Amino acid sequence: MTKFNKTLLAVAVTLASTQSMAAGFQLNSQSATGIGRAMAGDAIIADNASVLSRNPAAMALFDEKTLSIGASYADVNVEVSDVQYGNNHIGSIDNAAEAKLIPNFYYISPINDKWAYGVAAFSNYGTGTDLSSLNSGHDFNTPIDLLGNTEVTTINFNASVSYRINDSLSLGLGLDAVYGSGTLTRNGNIDIGLGDMPLNLVDVDADGWAVGGIVGLAYEFNENNRIGLSYRYSPQMEASGDIMYNPSVLFPQNFDSIEIPIADIAQLAGFHQLTEKFAVHYTAQWTQWSSFDNISVVDGDLGTANDVIKHYNWKDSWFLSLGATYDINETWTVRAGIASDQGVVGEVSSLSIPDSDRMWYSAGFTYNLSNKSSIDFGYTLVAGEKVHVLEDSALVGQVSAYTESGANYFSLQYNHTF
Repeated sequence: MTKFNKTLLAVAVTLASTQSMAAGFQLNSQSATGIGRAMAGDAIIADNASVLSRNPAAMALFDEKTLSIGASYADVNVEVSDVQYGNNHIGSIDNAAEAKLIPNFYYISPINDKWAYGVAAFSNYGTGTDLSSLNSGHDFNTPIDLLGNTEVTTINFNASVSYRINDSLSLGLGLDAVYGSGTLTRNGNIDIGLGDMPLNLVDVDADGWAVGGIVGLAYEFNENNRIGLSYRYSPQMEASGDIMYNPSVLFPQNFDSIEIPIADIAQLAGFHQLTEKFAVHYTAQWTQWSSFDNISVVDGDLGTANDVIKHYNWKDSWFLSLGATYDINETWTVRAGIASDQGVVGEVSSLSIPDSDRMWYSAGFTYNLSNKSSIDFGYTLVAGEKVHVLEDSALVGQVSAYTESGANYFSLQYNHTF
C-alpha cells in the first residue's frame, strides 16, 4: 500500500467517530484554518487544499500540487438538567457527550492551466449523546423511549475536478461517496404492577453508503477580490444491519434498513485583500434541515412496510461568519473570526439531539516552515444557549428538561506543496 493510501485510510478509520457542534448534527470542522477564522471565507480563500471540502471550483486557484492533512479535537459539553414529568424528578447529566478527534485529508493537483483535480476525506455530519444513565435509580417509570444512546456518523470521500473558463470565472464539480453509520438504543425497565419488566424499544446498529455531489463557482474580480459559490447535494442515507424496533411494546420487529435524511448545503464566501498584509473574508451558509423530518425503519419482518421511529420536523438554518487575516511577516500569519450559528429546532424539540442558537469565537495562526510547507493551528469557542425542551413520551407523557451545549475546538494541520 502506498504512503498516500495509508494516510487516506488512517483518516477514514478515525472519522468513524465524530461529534457535532454546529446546528442540527452538522460538523463545521473541516480544517485548522477554518476553525481559526470561524469558517469565514473558507469556500474561496484557497490558502490550502482544504478549500476542496467547500468549493471544488477554487482548485483553479492552485498552480502547484498541494497536500493538507490535519485533525480537530472537539471537547464538547452537553448538559441535560432538571429532567422531569409530572411530580417525578428524573435528574441531570453534566455531560452527555464525549470529546472526539475529527481528522481530514485533501490533495489538489493542477493538470494544466485549465484543469485541476482533487481528492478528499472529511466529515460533514455527526452527533452523539448518551442519556441512558437517567433511566436507573428510580422507584417510578422513566421515559426510556426518550432517554438512551444516539450516535450518527458520516464520512465523505470526495473526488472533484475544476475548469478555468477565463481569467475571472472557474467552475467545479465533485462526486461524494458518503459512508454513514448509526447507533440508536432505547431500553430499560418498566413497572407493570407485578415488578419490573425489561423493555427494549429500539436497538439499531447499522451502516450504509450513498452517493451525493457538489457544484461550485469561483469568480475573481481581480487578484485581491474574489467570491465563491457552492451547492452540495446530500443524499438520504439508507443503512442496514441489526435493526429492531418495538412500536407496540408487545411485538418487536426486525427491519431491513433505517433511513436517515441528510441536509443539502449552499454557501457564499468572499475574500478581499484590503492591504498588502490585511484581508477580510466572510461566509453565508444555508443548510436545508427541513429535509430532516424523521428517522424511519423499512420492511419489518411482521409485515410492516415502514414505521417512523422519531419525528423531528426541523427548519432550515443559516451560519453567518466574518473573519480577518493579517500577515505579520513571511513566517507568521494570524487570523480570527466570529460566527452566528442558527438552531434548527422548530415545533418539535428533542433531548437526544439538543440544539440551540450558538456563537463562534475563533482565532488561529499559520507558521511557514519553508516556502513549500506550513503548519496551521486554530481554536474556536462555541457557546450555546440554555434551552427548555418539552418532548412527548409514549410511556409517561410530556417530559420537561433543560439542555445547554458548548465546545472547545482545537485544530492542527500540515500543508505541503510539490
